[in-house]
Amino acid sequence: MQTNKSEVTKNIILIGYMGSGKTSVSAALKKATGLTFLDTDEEIARRAGKAVSAIFAEDGEAAFRAMETDLLKELIETGWTGILSTGGGMPVREENRPLLQELGTVVYLQTGAETICDRLIGDTTRPLLAGLPNYEAKLAKIEGMLKIREPFYIETAHISVQTDGLLPENIAKKILEALK
Repeated sequence: MQTNKSEVTKNIILIGYMGSGKTSVSAALKKATGLTFLDTDEEIARRAGKAVSAIFAEDGEAAFRAMETDLLKELIETGWTGILSTGGGMPVREENRPLLQELGTVVYLQTGAETICDRLIGDTTRPLLAGLPNYEAKLAKIEGMLKIREPFYIETAHISVQTDGLLPENIAKKILEALK
C-alpha cells in the first residue's frame, strides 16, 4: 500500500509496550508514506554515546526518562516531522503525555502479554526484563507492567490498533486507514 505524504497531515507517534512492534510498524509506515522515521530509544542512545541498557545501569531510569522528555520538547520546538517510535515507558511520565499529543497523532499498538513475551523471549537488550530466568517470569513481569501502563497508553492515544497476529505491513495499513 502506497500513501502520498500529503495524505498524512500530522506526525504519526507510535506508543506501546516494548515488543509491541513500534519499530517494525514504523519501517512499514515509512515505506508506505515516504516520511522520515525516528526511534527515540536509538536517538537517546546515539546522543548519550551508550546503549539504553547502559543508561539505565549507569545513570538510572529517572535520567533516561528525563532524556525522553527533553527529546520530545526539542522535536516540538524544531518542528520535526515524520514517524516517531517511542520507548515503551514514555507515556507513563505525566509530562510526556501532552507533549506526545502535541507532536502528532498518537497510535497505541495494543499487544497482548503473551505475544510480547513470545517476541522478546531471546532478547537480552531490554533492561526491565533483564535477569528474569524463564518465560513464565518474563510473562508475569510483562502482565504486571501492562496492567500499570495500559491506562496511560489509552489516555495518550488518539487511535488504538490491536496488533496480535498481524504483520507490520497490515498494522501500518490499519493506521493509515484510521488517519484518513
